[in-house]
Amino acid sequence: MQRRTFLAASTAMAAASMIPVDAGAQAAAGPTAVNLLTRPWTGPYGGVPPFDVVKVADLKPGIEAAIAAELAEVDAIANNPAPPTFDNTIAALERTGKAGDRIGTIYDIWTGTLSKPEVRAIEKEIEPELAAYNDKILQNEKLFRRIEAVYDARDTANLTPEQKRLAWWRWNNFVRAGAKLTPGAKARVAEINKDLAGLFTTFNQNLLADETDYVLYLDEKDLTGLPHDVREAAAQAAKEHGKPGQYAILNTRSSMDPFLTYSDRRDLREKVWRTFYARGDNGDAKDNNEGIKKILKLRAERAKLRGYPTHAHWRLDDAMAKTPEHAMDLMMRVWPSAVGRVHEEVAEMQAVADKEGARIKIAPWDYRYYAEKVRAERYALDMNDVKPYLQLEKLREGMHWAAGQLYGFEFTPVTDAPVQHPDVRVWKVTRGGRLVGLWYFDPYARTGKRSGAWMNAYRAQETFDGQVTTIVSNNANFVKGAPGRPVLVSWDDGITMFHEFGHALHGLNSEVTYPSLSGTRVARDYVEFPSQLNENWLRTPEVLNRYAVHYQTGKPIPPELVAKINKASTFRQGFDVTEYLSSALIDMKLHLAGDADIDPRAFEKDELAKLGMPAELPMRHRTPQFQHIFASDGYSAGYYSYLWSEVLDHDAFEAFTEAGGPYDKAVARRLHDNIMKVGNTVDPAIQYRAFRGRDPDVKAYLRSKGFPA
Repeated sequence: MQRRTFLAASTAMAAASMIPVDAGAQAAAGPTAVNLLTRPWTGPYGGVPPFDVVKVADLKPGIEAAIAAELAEVDAIANNPAPPTFDNTIAALERTGKAGDRIGTIYDIWTGTLSKPEVRAIEKEIEPELAAYNDKILQNEKLFRRIEAVYDARDTANLTPEQKRLAWWRWNNFVRAGAKLTPGAKARVAEINKDLAGLFTTFNQNLLADETDYVLYLDEKDLTGLPHDVREAAAQAAKEHGKPGQYAILNTRSSMDPFLTYSDRRDLREKVWRTFYARGDNGDAKDNNEGIKKILKLRAERAKLRGYPTHAHWRLDDAMAKTPEHAMDLMMRVWPSAVGRVHEEVAEMQAVADKEGARIKIAPWDYRYYAEKVRAERYALDMNDVKPYLQLEKLREGMHWAAGQLYGFEFTPVTDAPVQHPDVRVWKVTRGGRLVGLWYFDPYARTGKRSGAWMNAYRAQETFDGQVTTIVSNNANFVKGAPGRPVLVSWDDGITMFHEFGHALHGLNSEVTYPSLSGTRVARDYVEFPSQLNENWLRTPEVLNRYAVHYQTGKPIPPELVAKINKASTFRQGFDVTEYLSSALIDMKLHLAGDADIDPRAFEKDELAKLGMPAELPMRHRTPQFQHIFASDGYSAGYYSYLWSEVLDHDAFEAFTEAGGPYDKAVARRLHDNIMKVGNTVDPAIQYRAFRGRDPDVKAYLRSKGFPA
């Protein structure tokens, strides 16, 4: 997933042009330290973020000064006495927001990966301010009239296709935000956005607190079944939490998942499972259920004010799917096959448990554990045999190599760019000797870092007023091993690494003029397509033979083990798809319910029962911990996007296999020219047709899962 950006913190309408840089902004910013957070980045590579001079106390005054300057600059554009043109209105807006982008990058990193109490206090204060200022821009009537005039005249104004797209994009953002509403309705929308900003922040901080505060400490006797690398990671985690000599299972997915997969202690598996899936739902001061009720009510009211029947209809209006009905149709086409496969998987696991004399009925905390036993029995494949070949650093090298083969990139580590934490490293990215951008890598879990994996764009690519190279980052939460020991990751973790790197490649390949249309700034249900497509290259022999090497012997992964992995590629797809799809369906159902009074716990339980959700597994993200949809507007009524994009992904990868292989140069060139480099300058459906020669076909996705096509 992509981490939300600073500019999306207030509303999903936020664009690349929220806070400008000008002499006034720098003067208003006050102390030199604050100026460093807002003024143009200096140093090599076209300038780098000044992470080495950041002081938390400077964030709020710097943001507020930039907001004030932005509003003044927008007023200047809105009140320009000259007739509106593309240059004095649309292009002028593109020139705003640079200081906000810069300080927003820093703010987002600190709130997402270095969140200490003083940072969280600032976040609570600043998010409502950001929402209010965002609405002041999007509800500026004079500014909208100028934008609409340019939009209406776009076909007769001698504009380039990209300029026409940008004029539409600006106009559409303002209309969807409520630019045509009555003054009273605009005021209420602004009030709602401000309230939502505070609720999002509280939701996120509650969840982070539960992930931080709930740690299970174990002794040696409690570790039966755990592989050596998992034990080492747990020992290191305990040491970092001030408990040397013990073993810590953190309340994060990267720590929970391997424990549930390998621990022989069913009692402890249940404890870890219940703690993880109760995040945000413990009935205490950090419980998220009341906040969710308020968020849903406010979203429903806002959608009606904007002229949409529900929040889901508003969210999908400018998505590739266009309507919630289209998204639901796709999900429900897949759902029965996924659930049917779960029942088959549970039956197989129950048979193994019965054969062992376990005298249990498969429960959710048993699924991963017994699935591994079935995998070993059916495919003679123990994923513990795979893990020694999956070193974090070697996989990172493999990602870079594959990107070089597909897109001509070269990655060179650099040390002359300051970083926000010692764990973060930086690479210079070039193509044919020309600087493309920088790639920051922040792979390890730590206190104050949100869970999961994501990509950030620190700086967008553009050529508007000169060549500006992009800066992107990938972030993960691997548990750091003992000093000097390689970090071994699971096969699923390897897939996630390639996925998030796909987002980075989308940004690095961008070759557009205007920053608002750059890189990954595309429709929500299209942005996951390049990232999911990139997952496929982990499986290629070219990557596995070079980079899946044993951490002790250095020998490549044996061909027979790779054959077993490929043969088992559809294994446990019932669990994987149902776990994800149940979350996507509940997300959509919550936001199609309009202004109904919803008890999140009861709604989740009742709707899953109606869907026939198997009792042996939970949603991937239970409602009170569903950051995608309640920590911002980002993926709200949009979690279906992963399925939508995966349909594109499997259909697109078949273009490579049909042409003779995953590194076919002609297909890679089509992918680059029609999708990876164009950002949002072309409608996504047109992009895909230009690449594939037709619309996507869902059959490739169904085949990949082993479901009936």
